[in-house]
Amino acid sequence: MSVREFAAEQLAASLLAGPWTERSLLDRARAVMRLTRVEITLDFIRALMAGCTTDYPPSPAQIVAHCLASPDFGPFLRHEGGNGRRVAPSLDSPRFRPTPIVQPGSVPTLATLGELADWLDISAAELDWFSDAQRQHGNAMTAPLQHYHYQFVAKASGARRLIEAPKPRLKQLQRRILHDILDRIPPHEAAHGFVGGRSCRTAAQIHVGEAVLLAVDLQDFFVSTPLRRVHGIFRSLGYPWAVARALTGICSTMTPAPVRAKFADWSQRQRLATPHLPQGAPTSPALANLAAFGLDVRIAGLARAVEANYTRYADDLCLSGGPDFTRRIDQVLDVAGSIIRESGYSLNSAKTRIMRRGGRQQITGIVVNDHCNLPRDAFDRLKAILHNCATRGPADQNRAGHADFRAYLGGRVAWVEQINPARGQKLRDIFDAIDWN
Repeated sequence: MSVREFAAEQLAASLLAGPWTERSLLDRARAVMRLTRVEITLDFIRALMAGCTTDYPPSPAQIVAHCLASPDFGPFLRHEGGNGRRVAPSLDSPRFRPTPIVQPGSVPTLATLGELADWLDISAAELDWFSDAQRQHGNAMTAPLQHYHYQFVAKASGARRLIEAPKPRLKQLQRRILHDILDRIPPHEAAHGFVGGRSCRTAAQIHVGEAVLLAVDLQDFFVSTPLRRVHGIFRSLGYPWAVARALTGICSTMTPAPVRAKFADWSQRQRLATPHLPQGAPTSPALANLAAFGLDVRIAGLARAVEANYTRYADDLCLSGGPDFTRRIDQVLDVAGSIIRESGYSLNSAKTRIMRRGGRQQITGIVVNDHCNLPRDAFDRLKAILHNCATRGPADQNRAGHADFRAYLGGRVAWVEQINPARGQKLRDIFDAIDWN
């Protein structure tokens, strides 16, 4: 290793040992390099920060590469009698540095990969394996080498959705990260999906009785969530770069080539080939909500500007309002589309809907014209299925081949009970009369 490379590594370690702000970076750089030319130092720091395109500090390797490529890095090193250049070694160890939003003791203090492995009760080698440290999972050709079970589910549009369900040990690790870390971070108040105490009903209630509703849909919500933002979530909690990288790796995946080859669409295969949040992992909903915080802030600000309401239920965004919102609906849609694209997502134009009072206003499967209610046709279909189960037997109605048809129907009845208790009770009475034997 050359003196220049050694100096770059020491500077990288020092810069990552504290807050990622211009003043703090400048002070640490001057201390570790014993600098005399302050103006060059400031230019160098500003160039480093400008070159960081992520929402969190770069990796040590990225800082080293920036140093070695920068013409301003040479003057940082002081000659001493021609015997080489003097560099003060960085003795700072990685530290857990929570931001002010993190309550003391609310999340585990993990400063090193060893501490993370101990907290997860796995070995260092297992941590590398489950976090896919070498990013080799996309090349895993056989099931024993793959971390997930794969299942294709048909969408209403006829397309296929890939469910990537983690195998038991990985799921156990993800659940611990979810319960002990992610559940401690509140999402934006506009997020109603996958949030305790909120639901599709709480989202729908906000839009009841409005003159017009604008509903837009994000395409491939989990797969399209920028992974740099997921890493940034863990970094913002105070975890050092390497720990945040491992946590991100445990919660993300690259779909193996044999699985993604089943998609005819090239762009879909490319998205699955890159690291992404798997739809089916327990951590994905919480991470997707937190990663969309910036999107929610901007759309909520847009809504306030036009005196509108805003909610997001997973990938379904809805704005509603009165006269001012109605007059500017086309402009709002254009601005919302720009915000969505700038936030790293894609708008599913086929699902964009503008719903006025004269017709049915429906979001997340709930009609909201005057009060929250189930669409009449959906209620009638479910009632007919339950009636046929009671008169002909459940097997005759299980045409989709549900493994637990009783639980499936019971869930649908419970959902109706949440939306309209009176209607739900009628369905519950029929359900209870079914002979499941």
